Amino acid sequence: MILYALTILVSAFLLFQVQPVIAKIILPWFGGSAAVWTTCLLFFQMVLLLGYLYSHAAIRYLKPRAQMLLHAVLLATGVAALPIYPNVSWKPVGGSDPTMQILGLLAVTVGLPYFLLSTTGPLLQAWYARRYQGAMPYRLYALSNAGSMLALITYPVLFEPAFTTHQQSSMWSWSFGVFAALCAFTALVSGRGQGGETTEAAGLAAGGQAKACPTAKTYVMWLLLPAMTSVMLLAITNHLSQNVAAIPFLWVLPLTIYLLTFILCFEGEGWYRRNPYLQLLAVALGSVTYAVSIDMTGSVPIKIMLPLFAMGLYTFCMVCHGELARLKPDPKYLTHFYLTMAAGGALGGLLVGFMAPHFLNALYEVPVSLVACAALVSYVLRQDAELKWIRRWPGVVVSVALTLTLAGFVGWQIKQMVSGSRVLVRNFYGGLKVRDTGAPGSLWATRTLTNGTINHGEEYLHIARRDLATTYYGPNTGIGIAIREKQKAGAVRIGVIGLGTGTTAAYGRLGDYIRYYEINPLVLELAKKEFFFLADCKGKLDVAMGDARLSLERELQEGHAQNFDVLAVDAFSSDSIPVHLLTKEAMELYFRHLRPDGILAVHISNRYLNLQPVLEGEANATQKIARLVDTEEDDTQDVFGATWVLITSPATGFTGETLSSSTVLDSKRTVRLWTDEYSNLFQILK
Repeated sequence: MILYALTILVSAFLLFQVQPVIAKIILPWFGGSAAVWTTCLLFFQMVLLLGYLYSHAAIRYLKPRAQMLLHAVLLATGVAALPIYPNVSWKPVGGSDPTMQILGLLAVTVGLPYFLLSTTGPLLQAWYARRYQGAMPYRLYALSNAGSMLALITYPVLFEPAFTTHQQSSMWSWSFGVFAALCAFTALVSGRGQGGETTEAAGLAAGGQAKACPTAKTYVMWLLLPAMTSVMLLAITNHLSQNVAAIPFLWVLPLTIYLLTFILCFEGEGWYRRNPYLQLLAVALGSVTYAVSIDMTGSVPIKIMLPLFAMGLYTFCMVCHGELARLKPDPKYLTHFYLTMAAGGALGGLLVGFMAPHFLNALYEVPVSLVACAALVSYVLRQDAELKWIRRWPGVVVSVALTLTLAGFVGWQIKQMVSGSRVLVRNFYGGLKVRDTGAPGSLWATRTLTNGTINHGEEYLHIARRDLATTYYGPNTGIGIAIREKQKAGAVRIGVIGLGTGTTAAYGRLGDYIRYYEINPLVLELAKKEFFFLADCKGKLDVAMGDARLSLERELQEGHAQNFDVLAVDAFSSDSIPVHLLTKEAMELYFRHLRPDGILAVHISNRYLNLQPVLEGEANATQKIARLVDTEEDDTQDVFGATWVLITSPATGFTGETLSSSTVLDSKRTVRLWTDEYSNLFQILK
């Protein structure tokens, strides 16, 4: 038992630790988008399904000795495929949808090792049940989930803060080699002395009673319950990552909760009890539905949002996994059960990770999944012959009425999301909404671009006011001061990372040059079709599509340093930040594209993250000086309160308005220097 338990524990730990490791490595290659993690989860769920399919086929059709030999050969091949750090040739060019490229990268780098790890749980449990006939292996399944959760908990606390991404991938690769040897030894022990019969033919221990053969309805519930929790996991993770930050902590927290419920439900007799969890489910459905409705306005503080969504996800998963555990079959059908569960998880991943971004025009997953969860639980309960009350018409009426009420409220939410929109579109990089406010033709009528819950640009529609710089880019904001100061000496070259509506084009004069760096093709399309800043700009405009870091690196390689007078960094998606644009290497790259007296302007307004200590540390590390420009909102000019950090060389320093309107950047906090190998947003959460 100890050998099986140790092998499964190590396998599960590596299975789930590689997920944040590889995702963090490739995150900057694809614009730091929150969808990178969702795509990674989709890949891992699909490979998990393939691993369970392999386990099912091997156990059902191969003799024990053949299973052992086949798996040993695959383990050796998996070791030969190491290390897992991806080749830089996978870095994308341009701003097209990178979903398939991410899936291909993952398949080449971690595909085979991950596949082999995914087979370990069902294979070893089946071998254990065969070797010790009559033994129930489901406690090993709970142990597997415990190992997975340990990996997720320790990553943001122990591994991410202490080791670089290269060190993490190297440690993982060596650990996989150790696992391969351990698994091969376990296979040898399991195959020793076994006869020629397959596991499915092995039967039950003498005197044991087999459970009934699973019905078609049972298989449906085995599929739909894990599909539901997979959808909830990815939908809530996507919601948090889009509106807070694409960081391992916010990836790991929901996934840890998801695994915890598996452990609690499958450990021994399980911790799930319909009373009180069904009552808690009703509360959680209502609370999360309400939270989503008010979070559309961006008014939910992170200290409330995170615990609320975490507790909601825990309740949803506990009920669905608890009902799934009640349906677990005899060990004879073990691989059937796991294979169907894996298919359900993969189905949920496909719905949220692939179908939703390509076929929906907004982030509907969370509200729609809440209704689906209520309907599915109601259906599952009605299949239980022990619950006579819910099978009678009063129980049916109550459950249907509650589900319809929830559906009605969610429908109203979606209507509010859609209403008043000129344009509502979505792709890999998130959801965008364009809407008009104010009386048409009035001086105060505006058009707004929203990304997630955050305003990403606004323009007056009246021709007399539509060229005014608004929102975070007003004349007295950090970027406005920097541009106007440089324009005093003549024509300027301005670089802007993050297009938005193109508001900074309002500063363009004859002779000026403005170059934007934008990764999302939908943003460029909307800026050209729905807004006037680009069309009305008097200077020369240029837009480079693709990730800004990669574009700037390629320009240097081609010998085209841009010599910007001002370079602005403002590439947030909702409140989520692309970390790779805020590292020491990024800072050095920016200054290679700036004139010796140029100014780097970084927009750090954020509801959830305090970026001042990060920029202070990087300015010191690169021997630059930094000033803080923190301005209040001005409703008369449609200018928001904004926080900018201006950074320049000590040799030129700050003069004029850039000096008088700014203060010394002194965050009173010290954080470890962010590099391309190390970053930790957990420590700067507000």
